[in-house]
Order: sequence, then C-alpha cells, then structure tokens
Amino acid sequence: MTRILVVEDDPDIAALVRRYLEKAGYSVNTLASGRDALSAITACRPDLIVLDLMLPHVDGLEICRRLRAESATAATPVIMLTARAEEAERIVGLELGADDYIAKPFSPNELVARVRALLRRATREPATSGTPTQVAYGSIVVDAERHTVLLDGSLTTLTAKEFLLLTYLLSHRGRVLSRDTLLTDVWGYRYTGGTRTVDVHVRRLREKLPPLGQALVTVKQFGYKLLEHPPASSP
Repeated sequence: MTRILVVEDDPDIAALVRRYLEKAGYSVNTLASGRDALSAITACRPDLIVLDLMLPHVDGLEICRRLRAESATAATPVIMLTARAEEAERIVGLELGADDYIAKPFSPNELVARVRALLRRATREPATSGTPTQVAYGSIVVDAERHTVLLDGSLTTLTAKEFLLLTYLLSHRGRVLSRDTLLTDVWGYRYTGGTRTVDVHVRRLREKLPPLGQALVTVKQFGYKLLEHPPASSP
C-alpha cells in the first residue's frame, strides 16, 4: 500500500487530511514536528510527503532542502501545505524542490486529486516489449524504466516533477509548448498556483542539466520549446 507522511502541527488539519487520504486508500502517518518527521523519513521513506511550512523545531522549507540534498529522498514527491499564500513563498518552496503547493484553506478533495496525480506520474511504469527505455539527447541520457538521468555518464538527481517535465519535453521535441499545456499535461490537472511553477522547474532543469541552457528555448510570453536536436558543442 502507498505510504504517505503528513507533517502538520495543527491536529484538526492533520486529522482531516488523514481521513480523506485513508478514504482514498492510502496508508497515512501524521507527525507534528519537523524534527520527528526527519527521523521518521530516515527510518522508513514514504512514497509521498504532505509538508506544512510552519513547523516546530525544523520548518518545512528546511525539511525540503534536506530531502533534496540526500540521494535516497531526492526524488520523493513533496506537496507543500501552508497558510502562506504569497507567490514569493510558493516560489521559495518550489525552488527548494517541492513538487506542488497548496495554500490553506484548501479543499480536501483537491488535495487527494493532487496526491493521486503526483503519485501516478512519479511511479515509473514498466516498459512494454520492444519499446526503448532510454532516450539520448546529446550528452543527456534518460532511462524511463530505471527513472534515471545521466549527464556525460554521471548520474544526475532530479525530483519527481523535474523528471516528468524533462521526459515530457523530450517526447515533444521541436514543438512550442505553452505554460498552461505543461501544467495540465505534466502536473495532471488545471493547476491553480500560477504558471511561475513551470518557470521554476525549467530553471532547475537548466541548472542541473547545463546542455539544456541553449536547447530549451523560452518562447516569450508563451512557453518553451526543446529543440529537435541539441546544439553542437562549441570547440
């Protein structure tokens, strides 16, 4: 059974989230402290984490930063759940590696829908017979079956959402993709957090995979296009 860790210091909200997620068929553990959450994650890594921003001992942003710094949890899906609805706070969380962001007050049904969408896209599907599992794009090699990305032969760790965005771009090379299209097709729903979410994830991909700096083109006031073929390396 899929295991979800909910880190929320408000007992009423934690109970509400747990009730809806368990009703949806997930195994749910709730914790109220950032310090306890880090210990629990180390002991038994969950399949997804719903993480409040304001927590005692260790806040949600620091937890997210530590998760992304460790190879064992770098790709674990994280949904930020917080009362801070300002765009600046959303961007900080996303830049630290959060996959999604929901501001309080929120609809429990929407949270469940986002959890389902994120888990569905984060779960690698076995390759069908005759279907290549690796895609090479210049010095970048993506293995969909193993859920890995190599850059010049070295493993590069991406978050679940970064990996999904990269594979989507690779499968739509040469096409101009609007931010709304990327939000709908990669995030799996009509995302209400704003298109800056796409920009943050694209920026992180460019930082982690420098060859995308020239290959992933920004189309002003619209979206992005991954060139059909990577630009030739400079001598």
